[in-house]
Amino acid sequence: MKVESEEKVYDDINITPMLDVAYVLLLIFIIMTTATVQGITVNLPKASSTPSLSKPKTKAISITQDGTIYLDTYPVSIQELETRLAQYKAATPDLPVVLKADAAIQYERVIEVLDVVTRLEISQLGLVTQKLVK
Repeated sequence: MKVESEEKVYDDINITPMLDVAYVLLLIFIIMTTATVQGITVNLPKASSTPSLSKPKTKAISITQDGTIYLDTYPVSIQELETRLAQYKAATPDLPVVLKADAAIQYERVIEVLDVVTRLEISQLGLVTQKLVK
């Protein structure tokens, strides 16, 4: 008689122990997260008015290819630009201004706008350009 040794091949993996470990780790994570969030309860004082911590709104001056000047999104003349910027400057002395000019416009138009900004003594001026792609 021949005795055959029966070797059974296992082709599936028992993932039950791995799931047990995952559930325990998840439970520990949940407990530790909720324990650190609670903190100490404090009765905060009430202020009569909260100070404004916001920065002044930047004004954008744009000059299109046809030479039209825009303050934010409104078309203006040089005189209107000077008047409105003077009003904004009176409200916020450190008024930031950015100048966006089309590359194809005459240089004189940009200089006119820069003269207005200089006359109003606006010191925070930015010139918008595109990054040169090589």
